[in-house]
Amino acid sequence: MRAASYDTLILSDLHLGSQLSRASDARDVLREHRFQRLILLGDIFSDLNFARLTKEHWKFLSYIRKLSNPKRGIEIVWVEGNHDHGLSTVMSHLVGMRVFQEYAWDFEGHRHLAIHGHQFDRFVCNNLLLSRMNSFVHLQLQKLDFKSKAFSRLVDRLGTHWLRLSAKVCSGAVVHARMRGADRVFCGHTHQALFCERDGIEYYNTGSWTDTQPTFVTIGSEGVRIHEYQERSDHRDSREKRGQADSVPAGLAGAAGLRKDIEHAGVRG
Repeated sequence: MRAASYDTLILSDLHLGSQLSRASDARDVLREHRFQRLILLGDIFSDLNFARLTKEHWKFLSYIRKLSNPKRGIEIVWVEGNHDHGLSTVMSHLVGMRVFQEYAWDFEGHRHLAIHGHQFDRFVCNNLLLSRMNSFVHLQLQKLDFKSKAFSRLVDRLGTHWLRLSAKVCSGAVVHARMRGADRVFCGHTHQALFCERDGIEYYNTGSWTDTQPTFVTIGSEGVRIHEYQERSDHRDSREKRGQADSVPAGLAGAAGLRKDIEHAGVRG
């Protein structure tokens, strides 16, 4: 089946370095879709510790580097998230991405704005040290968790609900979009895919790639869609047999070939 073609594909909160990161699945999504612009909407990394990056994580970065080749004609944009802070300068040169605090573009009469969303999270903004400690504890918890990492994912979801992040980020993003003259705004940060419309401004959250149901957003002639990634069972089984790979930076020297995966189901926002 011929792949759909989009103006923009957005994914966020990959958290490379985390044991919850589904980097290989995200790489498959990029391989199987056609787009003119890719926006990595923040928290692509979990922290500054590159020793946590697995082979699959390096392969994802290697594939981004391939996409950034000018001959491909694809614009690659990295919008910095709170977990990416301190990595942007180094990694942007390494994989060929431009880094922004927020990014705006026009498409088919709409002004679009992409911003990670932590700017509207008062807990993160006012408690930077405590927020980093929480992230460190969560990374350590993943080491003690079962293979499925179900408990770690549950803790992540409970934290989002307890802090009411989705509502807070949505409200702040809509106000910010109005100030910037945008009628569509895209955020990550909360790890929960979401669409809502307030006062004529459309808000989309791209979700995350650390949960059991990863999501991403596409923008094209048919409008904006929030897609849910569906992993084929035989694909999952073959991946489990490969086991946990070593952390090898040499993976950036060239991307490995990717197997074809399933068509990804979409849910209109």
